Amino acid sequence: MTESRPPLPPFTRATAIQKVRAAEDGWNNRDPHKVSLAYTVDSQWRNRHEFPKGRAEIVEFLTRKWTKEKEYRLIKELWACEGNRIAVRFAYEWHDDAGQWFRSYGNENWEFDENGLMQKRYASINDLPITESERKFHWPQGRRPDDHPSLSDLGL
Repeated sequence: MTESRPPLPPFTRATAIQKVRAAEDGWNNRDPHKVSLAYTVDSQWRNRHEFPKGRAEIVEFLTRKWTKEKEYRLIKELWACEGNRIAVRFAYEWHDDAGQWFRSYGNENWEFDENGLMQKRYASINDLPITESERKFHWPQGRRPDDHPSLSDLGL
């Protein structure tokens, strides 16, 4: 049986927004195995200086990431879409073991197969140290509430 992850390409603006929110929700739940299922078995990534390939390496990468990045909270926003490709911008907040908070900003380019699984993910990310009082993402760990401001609403 072929895996399927709706909505499927080609994407409209509305279905791309659904896809972006589904990705955000998955990452905010911080379950590496569950997140990996949104990607093809041979998915190719570029994330900063790392190049995970396939679900096993994605799980390993995300496990390391969320061990380091404590109290991780993410917001993604659609930038553009066409056919089977979506571009997003994002920001997430987290702190390290020493308690230093960061806001990480970036852009991602995604390419999907015909079943709606992401086959390519290219991420460019920059980290900005912030104080705890500068944090903007205060919802409980997990899915961002529907009434929480977007990146644009927050001026990010």
